[in-house]
Amino acid sequence: MKLFVCAMAVLFSFSMFSCREGEYFLDEDAVLITDGGNGTGTTTWTNDQSYLIQGKVFVNDGQVLTIEPGTVIRARTGQGNASSALIVARGGKIIAEGTFDNPIIFTAEGDDLQGSVQYLTKGLWGGLIILGNAKLNIEGGEAHVEGISIDEPRALYGGEDDEDNSGILRYVSIRHGGTNIGEGNEINGLTLAGVGSGTTIDHIEIVSNADDGIEMFGGTVNCRNILVAFCGDDAFDYDLGYRGKGQFWLAIADPAAGDNLVEADGGVNPIAGKPYSIPLVYNVTFIGRGAEIGDHLISFFDNAGGKFVNSIFIRQGKGVEVEYSPNREDSYGQFKGGQLEIKNNIFWDIADNNANSIFRVIAEPGIDISEEQIEFENYFAIAENRIVDPGIEVEGTKIHVIPQAAIHENMAPYPDSWFHEVNYKGAFGSYIWAAGWTYLSELGLLN
Repeated sequence: MKLFVCAMAVLFSFSMFSCREGEYFLDEDAVLITDGGNGTGTTTWTNDQSYLIQGKVFVNDGQVLTIEPGTVIRARTGQGNASSALIVARGGKIIAEGTFDNPIIFTAEGDDLQGSVQYLTKGLWGGLIILGNAKLNIEGGEAHVEGISIDEPRALYGGEDDEDNSGILRYVSIRHGGTNIGEGNEINGLTLAGVGSGTTIDHIEIVSNADDGIEMFGGTVNCRNILVAFCGDDAFDYDLGYRGKGQFWLAIADPAAGDNLVEADGGVNPIAGKPYSIPLVYNVTFIGRGAEIGDHLISFFDNAGGKFVNSIFIRQGKGVEVEYSPNREDSYGQFKGGQLEIKNNIFWDIADNNANSIFRVIAEPGIDISEEQIEFENYFAIAENRIVDPGIEVEGTKIHVIPQAAIHENMAPYPDSWFHEVNYKGAFGSYIWAAGWTYLSELGLLN
């Protein structure tokens, strides 16, 4: 039975919701999913049921959770120890293979999918976390994922298998996550920690997460057709030696919140740990908070590299920053070594449309970086980047994502067969792959 309840106690308990006419959506027929240490078991969640996750629920080592197309999974609201999340442990698998007509939806309890939760609402539940056996660059080769109690042994990730397979996520929408678990620490919409290249991540949407949209902690997982919108921190974040591939990423910053479109970090313990963080990312469209506000498009720190190619970047106050340190390995060194490339891209309404301001080197106070800054500024043109209006229109909350100009010129070749060889820059050519199945499309925000 699906109900709308107007009791004051319910409204008080879930005051973060923007419910219509004072109502709060409840689904009394939902299957309650808890853990108790046993995980989900090997099972299938079917689309003729709805599901409610309560607390931290794991897919344990050896278990396989299959989710049918069109299934809706909600999670109990709560902060700190009371937060809810679905975690796929090392050795477990999730097969969440939605379709264009029947995507799989993860959202918060109280969301009737018809407007009971406003689209910019963040932090109502945790998120989806996948832990794998691929390599990290941290001492010891494994780590404990953030957001889960340090006493939970199933929360470890990392190993030696870069081809590790944690399952399939396809046509999946993740909404309103990022609950605060303490001391200002929130869960990402989708966490990929030590996930290997055998895993399929394809046609994923993350909307209104309080922390990052997607964070990759090491590993080699490849991600294609990804939409991240209106997150409270970074759209994409990678570290600990992430070496996957990405293509067709759309990031839309929340005009009133958010940090970088990409935060790129290398190592932690040690910073110079190998393998380095060097993903290959092609055909992204990043839309910032506005030409006069917002943080950086991409920030490279702690010896991170990475290659961003054939892409479109618009409407952000600052451009690309690269950290320089004379006393240790750094991201500027990755640039000098050819492991950090920003090439054959379009920039518009970024850092006053001034090429000398779009690419910046940063360092601790008192360090002379004048030579490094001049070299990085000159690289803008050497790498065949352009400042030109691509014709992507932002009208209030609506975004016309198909570019109108300059997207077919000056293309860089694709490095291997994983990438789709297209003749345009940015995430979209003549059609919108995010239309028809995403929350943003349903809201009429993409056209």
